[in-house]
Amino acid sequence: MGKKVNPIILRISNIKNSAITWNSRWIVRGGANFAKYLQEDERIRRLVKANVGDVGLDKISIERSGKNVVEVIIKVAKPGVIIGRGGEKSDKLKKQLIKVIDREHKLKLTIKEIPKPNLCSEVLAQEARRLIEKRMPFRKVMKNIVALAKKDGADGVKITVAGRLNGAEIARDEKASTGQMPLQNLRANIDYARLAAHTKWGAIGIKVWVYKGQVFDKDETAV
Repeated sequence: MGKKVNPIILRISNIKNSAITWNSRWIVRGGANFAKYLQEDERIRRLVKANVGDVGLDKISIERSGKNVVEVIIKVAKPGVIIGRGGEKSDKLKKQLIKVIDREHKLKLTIKEIPKPNLCSEVLAQEARRLIEKRMPFRKVMKNIVALAKKDGADGVKITVAGRLNGAEIARDEKASTGQMPLQNLRANIDYARLAAHTKWGAIGIKVWVYKGQVFDKDETAV
């Protein structure tokens, strides 16, 4: 079943000392506002993606505290593109986000830089989509993505593309990989992303897995 389940969701409760967490971190007592907050989170993410575009966007995390504060945390490879000169672009984005959230809540916008973008599956998938939509041969695209991940120290990387590759009449899937990919090991720190590249022949599905080594609890490593 390791190939059937989303690797990130499967490992959230097992990998305690890593950055693998839910993208929405809040609890609604009683559940009265659950649907409202869920829709609000979706609107926030759509707005951020529409403004940010493909600048190496990794995650959009949303935290809600008991003090009526909504914190939107954006992790990107190039934060300067979002912040703009003197914070002009980030201020504009913040004003747009304030209109989306509840009037009773305050907004806090945090933009963080990804230290190694080529170890983020989402960033690699975006790069693969960009190259495929520019009509680069899919095999060269996969080779480039694998090389980028290995260059930044990934223990393993795997990419699959599926659809009418290079305009072929019959859809098929192709894959490229290197290193380890222990999908059955719940201690394995595996990042996963999937996107679709839109070409004149239709959509090309892209999936990327990046293996960053094993994660152990502090008590176990001390033994």
